[in-house]
Amino acid sequence: MKYFLALTLLLACSFPAAAVAQDEENLAKQLANPIAALISFPIQVNYDEDVGVDNEGSVLRINVQPVIPFSIGQDWNLISRTILPVLNQDDIPIPGNSEFGLGDTVQSLFFSPKAPTASGWIWGAGPVFLVPTATDETLGSEKWGLGPTAVALKQTGPWTYGALANHIESFAGTSRRADVSATFIQPFLTYVTPTQTTFALNTESTYDWETNKWSVPINFNVAQVMRFGNQLVQIGGGLRYWVTTPDAGPEDWGLRLNFVLLFPR
Repeated sequence: MKYFLALTLLLACSFPAAAVAQDEENLAKQLANPIAALISFPIQVNYDEDVGVDNEGSVLRINVQPVIPFSIGQDWNLISRTILPVLNQDDIPIPGNSEFGLGDTVQSLFFSPKAPTASGWIWGAGPVFLVPTATDETLGSEKWGLGPTAVALKQTGPWTYGALANHIESFAGTSRRADVSATFIQPFLTYVTPTQTTFALNTESTYDWETNKWSVPINFNVAQVMRFGNQLVQIGGGLRYWVTTPDAGPEDWGLRLNFVLLFPR
């Protein structure tokens, strides 16, 4: 964990004091919108300890999360959001076991009007898919899943607030594994400063209908838009606190780092 703390501090110290160019002022605000018409390639690093039956395990999860918008006529966008996890687990599911590889992919498609509603709300809805891409049985569910997903948000000045939700039910896969029936709820609140620094607070709560258990982490992150040569990026990091988890789930504090490649049109 000390290496992640050091990296977080290094990133925080590297934030520029000056604002980025005028044509980049809205990028941080677009990134606060999960269904903005902005091509981006986020890489999210999560680290948690106190995992497993004896609370001695740890999990490093790197989520590769490309976001690709498609224009559908004059009035609608289709936003593709993919989450492909790369996992490294130590002492999970039992002490002495370690696994490294891909987890299951979650693919969401949001159909979203290009213009906000008359009251300023931005929304999108569509299907979400669970694809069993895990390279080890302990890293995934070995199930195919499907369900609805939706997001609604409002942007007022520097503030963005809203919520994203989905529900996935398994419909095929290995019969010896438990079915998947999970609801995900992510309320979020962000504040963007004039120098493109973003302060974000959210929860990423999941309710497992098979076990009747909640997983509820609270995340606080700080991120900054900057340039590396001609490439626009957003870099940030923060802390996570686990309010409640199932048996053998992570406990107390975790870390998150974000690196996002931006490709504005």
